[in-house]
Amino acid sequence: MRQITINSHVGQDGILHLDIPVDVTNADLTITVILQSVSDSQPENQSKGKGWPANFFEETSGCLKETPLVIDSEGVFDDLEEFKLS
Repeated sequence: MRQITINSHVGQDGILHLDIPVDVTNADLTITVILQSVSDSQPENQSKGKGWPANFFEETSGCLKETPLVIDSEGVFDDLEEFKLS
C-alpha cells in the first residue's frame, strides 16, 4: 500500500478532477479518497508556518519580568567537551 497526498482545487462545477501517476499498469487498484478542506486541516488557534499558536509571542512576551529566570551554578559547565556526541 502506498499513500499519495495531493492538493487540488475544485472549480465552480463542484467536480474534483484527479490525475495521479501510480507507476502501475494493467492492475486492479482500490482507491480511497478522503476530502479535507484546507481550512479544516489547520486548527484555528494555530498560525501558519512554524506551528506556534496565533498571538503566542504577543501574549507571552515579558511574562517573566516580575520573576526572572535564574541559572544557578549547576547549570554552568566549564568543560563542554565531555557532553559532545560522538
